[in-house]
Amino acid sequence: MTILSAFELTGTFFFAISGALAVKDKEHDWFGAGFTGFITAIGGGSLRDVLLGSYPLAWVNNVNLLYAIIAGVAVTYFGLKYLLQLRRTLFFFDTLGLSLFTILGTEKALSLGVQEEIAAIMGMFSAVMGGVIRDTLTNEIPVLFRKEIYASACLMGAIIYLLLREFGFPREFNLIASVCCIASIRFLAVKYKITLGGLS
Repeated sequence: MTILSAFELTGTFFFAISGALAVKDKEHDWFGAGFTGFITAIGGGSLRDVLLGSYPLAWVNNVNLLYAIIAGVAVTYFGLKYLLQLRRTLFFFDTLGLSLFTILGTEKALSLGVQEEIAAIMGMFSAVMGGVIRDTLTNEIPVLFRKEIYASACLMGAIIYLLLREFGFPREFNLIASVCCIASIRFLAVKYKITLGGLS
């Protein structure tokens, strides 16, 4: 398994958990929670592939992604009480999925021959749209439309990845460093209440 494949499976797994956790009434609607986890995990990547004209869609072409989604929903189902005891669980899994999918989307776009500027935007798009769909399905204001640093963290991470790539750093280093950068920006922004309008 390549590091990119590992990123894809891990990001899908985390986003599935994020989507399943977002459903409030899981005790009475686990099918709904599973569906939300599924849509959250595949939403951004599917829309990216449609825009780039890449068929079949990633999750259709790779059944392991479906297994990662099932695993994520299962972990949420069996470990719900434990997960809910963790502070900011939804934020944690969302941030991990966000970081991984940004770089995954950027690499996918580059592999299809688009310009680097478009690749960065596609990376951001891949990451944020799953969360937007999740929030819409659960009647929340999409995080993209709030003041907190979200899409901008993805864009910064994608740009850092492209800069490291331009300077000739090893690919594996670029991937890991960029993912850590996005996650760090998100964690620090929330911890210190930094928004696009400054400190809140």
